[in-house]
Amino acid sequence: MPFQHKRQTKIYYTYADYASLPEEERCEIIDGVLYMQAAPSRIHQEILMELSRQIANYLAGKPCKVYPAPFCVRLPDGDEKSDEDIKTVVEPDISIVCDQSKLDGRGCIGAPDMIVEITPPSSARKDRLEKFYKYEKAGVKEYWIVEPEEKLVSVFVQGDNNRYGRPDIYTEGDEIKVSIFPDLVISLKNIF
Repeated sequence: MPFQHKRQTKIYYTYADYASLPEEERCEIIDGVLYMQAAPSRIHQEILMELSRQIANYLAGKPCKVYPAPFCVRLPDGDEKSDEDIKTVVEPDISIVCDQSKLDGRGCIGAPDMIVEITPPSSARKDRLEKFYKYEKAGVKEYWIVEPEEKLVSVFVQGDNNRYGRPDIYTEGDEIKVSIFPDLVISLKNIF
């Protein structure tokens, strides 16, 4: 649900607004609309930790890095030159970044190589529609949507046309071969 900050009534928000909010306020900005985020559930955090652990173990000693939330990802639409111009700021549950030039002290500017969103029913629409198209347009090579209640993982991989194809769907007990790392297999046995 869009959020109107009590002190301001703005038509759209930017990364500069995001950076000025108190640290304890969890939010994202998509196309200039500010969305407040509730604290994640215990199950959400358990899934986040296990997925992050499996990925981090694989990436140890490699140039790519895994960043669990909270981790700021700024997605410019193209020609933004300053923080006041960037109108999409997200905090994916897991971001994997291989291009170290995209990293700065505030997070990542540009598309991570892979993003994982652990979706409660309250944010499923935002993750399946709004973020999906933002991630696709930005060039996120692999996008996972994890649905804890249904015990499902939808994996979207960008094709040669820079579009996501039909998702591969996995459930508890399955193993997922990560497309951006051909020898990384994530076991869902300990996830759900």
